[in-house]
Amino acid sequence: MAEIVIAVAGKVSEYLVAPIGCHLGYLFCYRSHAEKLRNQVQTLRTAKDDQQITVDEATRKGDEIRPVVQDWLNQVDRITVEAEALMRDDQNMSCLNGWCPNLISRYQLGREAYKNSQVIVGIQTARNFLDGISYRVLPRRATFKGYECFQSRDSTLNQIMDALRDDKTKMIGICGMGGVGKTMLVKQVAQQAKQQNLFTTDIFIDVSWTRDSKKDEEGIAKIQQRTAEGLDFQFKGKDESTRADELKQRLQKKKEPEKGNQPEKEKEQKKENILIILDDIWKEINLEKVGIPFKDDQTICKLVLVSRNENRLRKDMGAHRCFPIKPLQVEEDWHLLKNIAGDSVEGDQLRPIAIEVLDKCGGLPIAIVTIAKALKDETVAVWKNALDELRSCAPINIEGMDEKVYSCLKWSYNHLNSDEVKSLFLLCGCMSYYGDISMDQMLRYVIGLDFFDYINSLERAINKLVALVKTLKASSLLLDGVEDDGDGSGVGASRLLFMDGDHKSVMMHDLVRDVARIIASKDPHRFKVVEDVRSDQDWTKIEDESKFISLYCKAVLELPPKLVCPKLQFFILQSDSGGASLNTIPNTFFEVMSQLKVLALFGMHFPTLPSTLQSLANLRTLCLDRCKLGEVAIIGELKKLQVLSMVGSDIQQLPREMMQLTNLRLLDLNYCKELKVIPRDILSSLSRLECLFMKSSFSEWAVEEVCDGDSNVCLSELNNLHCLRTIEVKIPKAKLVPKADIFGHNLTSYAIFIGSGDESLLSRDGIRKLLRTTEELKLLGLEVCDGPIPVRSFDNLKTLVVRECHRLKILFLLSMGRDLPQLEEMTIEDCDEMQQIMEEGHVGINLQLLFPKLRSLELCFLPKLVNFGYFSSELETTSEAMCSQGNPDINMPFFNYQDEVKKG
Repeated sequence: MAEIVIAVAGKVSEYLVAPIGCHLGYLFCYRSHAEKLRNQVQTLRTAKDDQQITVDEATRKGDEIRPVVQDWLNQVDRITVEAEALMRDDQNMSCLNGWCPNLISRYQLGREAYKNSQVIVGIQTARNFLDGISYRVLPRRATFKGYECFQSRDSTLNQIMDALRDDKTKMIGICGMGGVGKTMLVKQVAQQAKQQNLFTTDIFIDVSWTRDSKKDEEGIAKIQQRTAEGLDFQFKGKDESTRADELKQRLQKKKEPEKGNQPEKEKEQKKENILIILDDIWKEINLEKVGIPFKDDQTICKLVLVSRNENRLRKDMGAHRCFPIKPLQVEEDWHLLKNIAGDSVEGDQLRPIAIEVLDKCGGLPIAIVTIAKALKDETVAVWKNALDELRSCAPINIEGMDEKVYSCLKWSYNHLNSDEVKSLFLLCGCMSYYGDISMDQMLRYVIGLDFFDYINSLERAINKLVALVKTLKASSLLLDGVEDDGDGSGVGASRLLFMDGDHKSVMMHDLVRDVARIIASKDPHRFKVVEDVRSDQDWTKIEDESKFISLYCKAVLELPPKLVCPKLQFFILQSDSGGASLNTIPNTFFEVMSQLKVLALFGMHFPTLPSTLQSLANLRTLCLDRCKLGEVAIIGELKKLQVLSMVGSDIQQLPREMMQLTNLRLLDLNYCKELKVIPRDILSSLSRLECLFMKSSFSEWAVEEVCDGDSNVCLSELNNLHCLRTIEVKIPKAKLVPKADIFGHNLTSYAIFIGSGDESLLSRDGIRKLLRTTEELKLLGLEVCDGPIPVRSFDNLKTLVVRECHRLKILFLLSMGRDLPQLEEMTIEDCDEMQQIMEEGHVGINLQLLFPKLRSLELCFLPKLVNFGYFSSELETTSEAMCSQGNPDINMPFFNYQDEVKKG
């Protein structure tokens, strides 16, 4: 019996005393439990940081992280947060101001610390990934627009991508003959790198200017500026060397901060990898002068260099690895041809002819694409004729161009469907100076050359020009532009004539440009392009029979007395704005140019315009952009003038003689910052004027009541321009705006800046009529009392910006929300008294019904903002917009398909 009692007592002790001891341990040993947990958390954090290095390396290589590994990392994050919160409670283990220990808190801390400690032990044990931490997956193929996938190219592409993942490889070269597809491939490289998150920033820069050995300084400055723009980085210095130092510092690794309790998101945000692509290198670029570090292990950027010459990349530039791009293989070129020309090439009669045509393309994509697009869906007879013409095309020796490319491009030109599109193609070839071609500038030239003599309005001429450009793009003879800053002449093209971003500028492949110039140099066109006139002997190269001449002068200080070109219709003369350059033109220079229709003089100095200018009776377009201008009254003698541009000139006063320009249709005075005087009746005399541009220019408008014969022009004078369709103008004070109509009733596009004023401005009849068709409205510093803003019927408004309206409390009435059906972007910023975006008191309003197309909302520096109005709780949201200035806790429901919410 005694033995039985002892056995029972033992079991009782096991089930009762041991747990009691464990619980007492939580209470009396809470500090040791907490300290043990603290040490384990530190060890676990170190293990996680170590594991994260391996994970980041795998991710950078494009591998997929195994779910078990990602789950382990998430567990570490969760237990670390819980443990750190628990350890913060360690400071509050007493009550009654420290006189009495808080036994309950100590017990709870000890128990939770012990449990967390056991969890950490389990997590540490689980860090044994027998199958590895990642696995290789085939990336989804996100291709760059126009890129064709070929097996031979894919292997090269994969090698390039592997080189980009290799930390030891900082500079990569891609080389191959002209037209083989280097640029398209490197753009695909950038696309895949972006898809695989290899880089935080990628910057593509066309450096075809390296063809001209004298453009080093200008080119280096351009690379610096484009790189800075890509990095959203502002230079402080102005000279090249200072900017190079700033850029180098920006592109180097920053010193790592000391390890601490830094959130993982902040750590990830500090990691930066930059990809810089320099395309179309013709000679060595001094990267040190640019400020791009390439020998330093501390650089955070990688370089991809593209050139036709492998030695230039390996020996001159020091590329670590080079990847040659070869012509397409037999099956690949047939696939490309068939893909563009159509399945008809597989026909029994057509296939052998198509194969021979393809042979003439030499496996070069640029030749195959242009030929295939021209022959698409054509008959066997047309294909045979194309083959005969390609066979008979005389070989030509052009540096960097295969003769097969020339034959194909020449044939494509010959088979363009109209003389208009052919003429435009040749004109583009002469306008292209290693960069984009401004559509705005092209329009001025085609009007002057009377390409569309049957079209009597600029709007129709623009539509026709866009249609012709579309035809050239469809033939791959023109490409979409990258920049919209003009053709290199410094012309500030207006954004109003070509609102569509795809139509602001175009560009030419350099091979296509070379072919265009060769064709244009022969009869019957007689184009002459000289990109760097440097000596008096260069003038002898210009033939008397020339019809089109484009000259770029850098070192010439003096022109010949006259240029004997009686058939000349088109003359461009650009003078380098820096260093020793051409200053003026002899009075007799235009004496033998009676047929001249387009005259464009850039960056020159004219105290007085040459007297023989008045002999140009057929002149229709005159451009004096970036010129220093004195007396210009002689312009009034050019009675047929339709386009007059003085963009960026220092003209101070328009001469009264301009009243005689009754055929003028476009007047561009953008950036004429010295222009202070425009006498009355000059503008109203330009009865056919359709476009008037005065951005950052004249603003000395006279007040209506005090307008007299000796005063400046007043705004009401513009009401007499019944043909006016487009205007860009600055009005410094609201009181200058006519109370009735402003600019007539026929405006189709406009950009109007009105200075200081109050809310009554928005109620004027003329302004209200304009607001009905306005697409972008900015209210900056408007004196509005309380609000809402007194506007109605914004049927076309897409962008609204309200900034520094400090007395405005309510932006919209509910009823006004329905007047904004097209609104896409809204920014409200720095309005001190703003309390509500929409008036209160309306429950159950669906934001999407009020602003059905709203995609971007930016709210910044609104310290008194209360809410965004009351909306239905049923509104589905994908995000929350927050006003982080003043009231950071305000939550505002947003919209289903939101693209962007910015916080300030």
